[in-house]
Amino acid sequence: MTHPTLMAVTEALCQRSQPTRIAFLHRTQQQADTGKARTSLSCGNMAHAVAASCQQDKQHMLDMTTANVAIISAYNDMLSAHAPYADYPDQIKAALLPLGHTAQVAGCVPAMCDGVTQGQPGMEMSLFSRDVIAQATAISLSHNVYDATLLLGVCDKIAPGQLMGALAYAHLPTLFIPSGPMTTGTSNDQKVAVRQAYAAGEVGKDALLAMECQAYHSPGTCTFYGTANTNQLVLEAMGLILPGAAFVPPDSALRQALTCYAATALASQCAESATYRPLADVVTEKSVVNGVVALLASGGSTNHTIHLVAMARAAGIILTWEDIDALSRIVPLLTRVYPNGPADINAFEAAGGVPTLMAHLHALGLLHADTLPAVGQFSDQLTTPRLDQGQLVWETATPSTDTAVIAQPGSHFSATSGLRMLSGNMGNAVIKVSAVDPAHRVVCAPARVFECQHEVEQAYQRGELNQDVIVVVRFNGPAANGMPELHKLMPILGNVQKMGYQVALVTDGRLSGASGKVPAALHVCPEAMHGGALASIQDGDLITLDANTGVLTCHADLSQRYVANTPQAATTWGRDLFAAARQQVSRADEGATYLFP
Repeated sequence: MTHPTLMAVTEALCQRSQPTRIAFLHRTQQQADTGKARTSLSCGNMAHAVAASCQQDKQHMLDMTTANVAIISAYNDMLSAHAPYADYPDQIKAALLPLGHTAQVAGCVPAMCDGVTQGQPGMEMSLFSRDVIAQATAISLSHNVYDATLLLGVCDKIAPGQLMGALAYAHLPTLFIPSGPMTTGTSNDQKVAVRQAYAAGEVGKDALLAMECQAYHSPGTCTFYGTANTNQLVLEAMGLILPGAAFVPPDSALRQALTCYAATALASQCAESATYRPLADVVTEKSVVNGVVALLASGGSTNHTIHLVAMARAAGIILTWEDIDALSRIVPLLTRVYPNGPADINAFEAAGGVPTLMAHLHALGLLHADTLPAVGQFSDQLTTPRLDQGQLVWETATPSTDTAVIAQPGSHFSATSGLRMLSGNMGNAVIKVSAVDPAHRVVCAPARVFECQHEVEQAYQRGELNQDVIVVVRFNGPAANGMPELHKLMPILGNVQKMGYQVALVTDGRLSGASGKVPAALHVCPEAMHGGALASIQDGDLITLDANTGVLTCHADLSQRYVANTPQAATTWGRDLFAAARQQVSRADEGATYLFP
């Protein structure tokens, strides 16, 4: 039986979304009604579209009875998670050729790495890259010679942006193909220990660099449960990745078999077929709720309180933080993957992966079973792929084989989820509590106010944070400077906590899936740039952050305070090109996007 709160949240979501969802479906149907796109092109249009193709592909494309699949790739050879995509187009084309279908790389989208830009100027363009990717995806599909879309993208802003762009062509069947995680390097405990030792000045840069290169060492996604891997888990839960495909390693025989199957299955579901399944039928209010539930049960990235809102909005669905918070109270935490525990994503996959998690959630009545995945039926999402004498088969997902990583049926790691909403006179915020020890979930301490993470680092090095403290980092919201991740703060604040002090972070910036054992109120809305309460906080103000009750309060009277001056926006390293984005971007709780009114 479906949980009543799940039903109530979904019903409210449907009602709230009705005008925008109807408009989205109307636009999608208008596009579908035009029929096979290639038939509307002139001879000159078609000649340009097939000019670079080999003679055999050219004949198939001009035939009009076969499918031509658009590949939107995020390949580059610097980004470990996307380097494996170099060979995917050839694999896809080879799989389609015997069936008479074709594929073209319709376009490549920018793919920046937050791991490279953490603490650097490029991080101020990171969040905006999602909307750029959405636009680039739509532009890539605008040649309008395609019958289906394959999205090759994994990380942070890339996969959400690709989905948002693909939803502008939601009459096309659409599927993501992941690349898979790199093998496990150094342990996560070792990573934390070395990073904190470096922040404390106990080891040098050589030791830190050696450890980091052991952790991030080969093609594939990073192995911790950050935004990239949360993308994959959530998209699989929404039915946009083949069952059990999210975390299959790169270059494995199973990975290649899944890639080929994804291409052929999608090509068989185009508009002329009896099994036509457009993206609009897959991304619905219920599939979005399933994605939120999977996010919560897995203790996923805080970034998805922004990305899921924006992804849903691209489909005309108005998801709110209140929806996420209501679901967080009924969804148990069922996984322990770093930073929520010592294990990494490879251990999660070995324990059963997404199908095992989905089967557990389904048994609890916490998923909508009447959704349609991009391929197959909902019941298929509870199955796991394997190769049997070279043939791809799916078997019913088993219960967890490692109950320290995925909880077994009838148990959980926490009765409520890893993400919650905070509210009070400082505004609304989100917090990831799955990695925070219960002893640290309530902090009441004086504020120290900063305007960037580098100022916090300098204060720490001067010994000014060796006390009970709530570090406030303001003017880091989307309108101020693009909402950078403040990952540099975690080793610093972790050391303050390790010294025995009460410590927390409050910011209108982001912290990503790396949010760890220090309580952090993130994405505070309204942001300081828009006159939010953060702009009036002063050093010494007593602040209470209570993750148990969902309270974020400053005990000073802020009504009589002046609002701090807005810092000058930086314009170097390309940031000046995003001035219009900063002026138009919506609030974090509205998806932090400049794409929608």
